[in-house]
Amino acid sequence: MIPRSITPAILEALSDTPVVLLTGARQTGKSTLAQWLAEEVHPAHYITLDDAAVLAAARSDPTGFLADLDRPLVLDEVQRAPELFLAIKVAVDRQRLPGRFLLTGSANPLLLPKLSESLAGRMEILTLWPFSQGELERQREEFIDLIFANRLPQFPAGDLARSELIQRVVTGGYPEVTGKLSARRRSAWFRSYVTTIVQREVRDLANIEHLVVMPRLLSLLAARACSLMNYTEISNSLGLPQSTVKRYMALFEITFISQPLPAWSANLGKRLIRSRKLVLNDTGLLAYLTGLDEQRIKSDSVAFGPLLENFVIMELRKQAIWSEIQPQFFHFRTRKGQEVDIVLENRAGEVVGIEVKASSTVKAHDFKGLKYLSGLLGKRFLRGIILYTGDQPIPFGSGLYALPVSALWGSSE
Repeated sequence: MIPRSITPAILEALSDTPVVLLTGARQTGKSTLAQWLAEEVHPAHYITLDDAAVLAAARSDPTGFLADLDRPLVLDEVQRAPELFLAIKVAVDRQRLPGRFLLTGSANPLLLPKLSESLAGRMEILTLWPFSQGELERQREEFIDLIFANRLPQFPAGDLARSELIQRVVTGGYPEVTGKLSARRRSAWFRSYVTTIVQREVRDLANIEHLVVMPRLLSLLAARACSLMNYTEISNSLGLPQSTVKRYMALFEITFISQPLPAWSANLGKRLIRSRKLVLNDTGLLAYLTGLDEQRIKSDSVAFGPLLENFVIMELRKQAIWSEIQPQFFHFRTRKGQEVDIVLENRAGEVVGIEVKASSTVKAHDFKGLKYLSGLLGKRFLRGIILYTGDQPIPFGSGLYALPVSALWGSSE
């Protein structure tokens, strides 16, 4: 098993919290990690609710299902039996011991209030995304913590060829896919995955009257990844009311297939465009949905831009789970067109701005948006960084840097 960088955070939570919920999309490795923890690190009885008989028992008598519990319990895919949450609350209130329950789920309980309310104050929630690039390299990334340090450390020159970067981006990080070498086999896996998500996860969560529309909606969202969301355009393309489109889109967010990137707006009033961007959880899935592969990207470099931006955002989101900083994520755009792809803000209100460039060269003009944001924030702006496909780290004046994309998972000096 490839070590997961989130493991120390899970064990820390289990040491002082009665219930720990590990969430994430299907096939990100939750079950594998939970079983390993139960067998090797945190001895527990493992039960999966993907088993039809077990699921029926849990739903019919949740209290009896948890009776006579004499050791910690791992419940896999717990969102399939929401009746268990109240029974878990009762069990925890009767005997409040740390690490009693490790739950896994493919639906975000923060977006399903009935599931989360019963365990408020008793549960810590962590998210497992597909493999990060550092995990695939067997190393724990610290890029977020480094860029928020008082002094930015020296990063070495990158040694990642553009063709290898493209390969990493279009493959993505789903455990099953990283072992499939051919583009044809990756596409076959993603085709089945999309069907499973729509026919099982979405159907289990909501009564969808237009289930056949969901794959098309997902493809439309993929084509607009890292762009400002235009609900009117999507609504017209699907022939559905905006209210229905928003409800369907929320289901992809609940199941961790997509993630919103809200606009950064502190004290900027009406100067900002408030629309959020949407990011898919994995660039392998995004490449499949948009029909992008290595050959097409090499012949159409413009197509690589949004894909690379999505890749960087998700690599940062993965690292944020185990970073000390754990920043909030935003994008920045004014009505006059000044923009920054990614705005990271720590608890003290300090900001690091990040731009993503698919080109192998960087010019002073490329820092225009970062300089504008710096001017607005003053001392709150720690630094601005452009991540690009070249290989040299380059300073561009006070607090401004260009770094190779591979700096995200490489070591600093």
